[in-house]
Amino acid sequence: MTGAYYHTPIGKLRIAWDDEGLTGIWFEGQKHYPQDSFREGPLPDSIHAWLDTYFSGRIPTLLPPLHLTGTPFQVQIWKLLLDIPYGKTTTYGAIAKALGKPGAAQAVGAAVGQNPISLLIPCHRVLGQNGRLTGYAGGLEKKEFLLKLEGILD
Repeated sequence: MTGAYYHTPIGKLRIAWDDEGLTGIWFEGQKHYPQDSFREGPLPDSIHAWLDTYFSGRIPTLLPPLHLTGTPFQVQIWKLLLDIPYGKTTTYGAIAKALGKPGAAQAVGAAVGQNPISLLIPCHRVLGQNGRLTGYAGGLEKKEFLLKLEGILD
């Protein structure tokens, strides 16, 4: 696995990829932050451009290739997260209903919390019941910043 670091207004990101695509983006010190080492390399242009565009407050248009690894349920949830438009939010319960499993909001929350490709797979756009800010592996202050960046919060 190859990796690099990228500095954002809210902290350093560790980014990992393989021959198939992006495998992970984590804020330094967040929950599930990988402890393994990687071969450092130059950040692929497609990932760098996406992050530069996003953190400039503009909507990135082209998603770099992703290599999702997880359980079938996790991958299903992560793919659903990709459908949440920039500047919009949803809830864990709404995702569970979309799956046809209205009682599965907690299972959805667990899968969302394991998302290894934060930002690009927008788990920060998922809110708790009644629109509450809840659950973000990078920390709620980062989630709040990202939602403000996208114009969702004041």
